[in-house]
Amino acid sequence: MLKIKPVIALVVPFLSITTAQADTPPATWQEHWFEHNQVMTKVFQDNDVAVYFDPDVNRSVTWPNTYLSQVWRYTKKTYGNFGAQPQLYALFHTNKYSGGHPSGYFDGSHDYRNVIDVGPGPWTNGTGNDLDLTTHEVAHIVEGDSKGSHGSPAFGIWGDSKWAEIFNYDVYVGLGRTSDATRWYNLMINGTDSFPRANTHWFRDWFYPIYSRYGGSAVLNRYFVLLAQYFPKNGNDYARGLNWGEFVHFWSGAAGINLKSLATTAFGWPTDWEAQFTQAQKDFPFTYSTPKPTVVSLFQDINYGGYAAALPVGNYTLAALKNQGILNDDITSLKVASGYKVTLYSNDNFSGSSIVKTADDASLVDDGWNDIVSSIVVSTAP
Repeated sequence: MLKIKPVIALVVPFLSITTAQADTPPATWQEHWFEHNQVMTKVFQDNDVAVYFDPDVNRSVTWPNTYLSQVWRYTKKTYGNFGAQPQLYALFHTNKYSGGHPSGYFDGSHDYRNVIDVGPGPWTNGTGNDLDLTTHEVAHIVEGDSKGSHGSPAFGIWGDSKWAEIFNYDVYVGLGRTSDATRWYNLMINGTDSFPRANTHWFRDWFYPIYSRYGGSAVLNRYFVLLAQYFPKNGNDYARGLNWGEFVHFWSGAAGINLKSLATTAFGWPTDWEAQFTQAQKDFPFTYSTPKPTVVSLFQDINYGGYAAALPVGNYTLAALKNQGILNDDITSLKVASGYKVTLYSNDNFSGSSIVKTADDASLVDDGWNDIVSSIVVSTAP
């Protein structure tokens, strides 16, 4: 079990917060949160990560540069945007603190940046727990800041580690790190917890069956899409936490099948959950239908770079695009499956000028359509 210091953004996720625009990662950064007061020095930066060490971290440590760049790219390609700042800020300590904490771009406590802050090191191996802990903290950014929405409505249900268990596994699979995926699977498959009842196998009986049967990373992403679309918010902040019936309902929607039976096996099914589940189906009226195949992928940057979102056939207003993790006026390349087309509109609600694409386009700049898209229609081609 990783020992993690929960960040305030996860514990108190419903404060009204303003986000900041993209900045340039500074050469040094003075910590000013919790008991942290180190001056951190930037040791590496690329388009996806800015790595900072405190004075006691061995400067021969370089694995975070490549690994966390890959993790953050994969995260943005899977879940969409995480604010205007492209980099993940990764702060490393040696001989300080006992675990790590995250902070997302909605949180002023860490200067509105996506941050993982980890200790105690020494970080010299770049294997095993070094990978597990840092990836775990990225998992918290995903659960607390996906789809332009702030907070984790499920945090009170799955706690500090359960979501991270399946997230870590998916990252290792997605990055082609087969040995790490196998190692992590073997660590998780027999793990037990005392909640919501004794001897609960979260990974074995809940998350892994959903992941392996209903779409892998796509089913994980669909859960956050549904939350952003349906769950109540005050501005960008989720207004409250999920109850257990709602939790099972939203995961059923993501999987495209009623998961009550799976939940009963994994957790039991108390009487009050049945009432909550029935009410959730009324309050959030999405169906448990097999998800449509994704046929169009939108990308933030040229050559299919930056964050991304994969979409099935459908009409997407600006609000719908935001629920998918796409910002307004922020698309620069796209991919279209054979037999389909995408119509791009410059304004919301399918208005303004438009352009049709029936094949991949690595640069909308050439068409004068860089950072213009505000709504789209994905359909079959004639």
